[in-house]
Amino acid sequence: MQRIKEKKERALGVKLSIKAGRCNSPKCATVRRPYRPGAHGKAFQRAGSEYKVQLQEKQKIRFSYGLSDRQLETMFQKTSSGGNVAETVVRKLESRLDNVIYRLGLAESRSIARQLINHGHITVNGRKVSIPSYAVRPGDKIGIRPESKGHPYFRELGERLKNYVAPTWLTIDPEKFEGEMIAKPKDVEMPFDINAVVDYYSR
Repeated sequence: MQRIKEKKERALGVKLSIKAGRCNSPKCATVRRPYRPGAHGKAFQRAGSEYKVQLQEKQKIRFSYGLSDRQLETMFQKTSSGGNVAETVVRKLESRLDNVIYRLGLAESRSIARQLINHGHITVNGRKVSIPSYAVRPGDKIGIRPESKGHPYFRELGERLKNYVAPTWLTIDPEKFEGEMIAKPKDVEMPFDINAVVDYYSR
């Protein structure tokens, strides 16, 4: 599974934070082998049609946020009328509970965040939530279920959070392992061209 994730990043030529701390280390596959997987990866040329570029950007979003084609298409369809579509989609992606857990530093990757949520370790406003796509809103408090704080994954969380800086739209209490969304997601740096994906779904 880990090798498959690495191949996805290498195929798209960008780090998508699919894996945990390894993504930010010299062991990252895109650092060690900055070319496409396969026998002819080093000789591969990235030039392609506009459609191909749009498709690649769509795949970057899918793999980065762990979405299916249908989930991503539905998200764009629901935001296709009125307003800034790209901005709205980014806000929806960043407001997903699994992403918020990751952005708060409570999980080292979005995939780990999804596992923690699926296994019932996460609460929103004191209530257990087991849906990774749950839409977090400003004012919502995100935490770890009291019964889960003894889980092996959380043993070193306090140490990891000591020097962690959350995005400006989130706040985290490193001692309580509790965070809050204090504003709508903003100023989010994306490793993909969201406007290209808007064009892809506008075809």
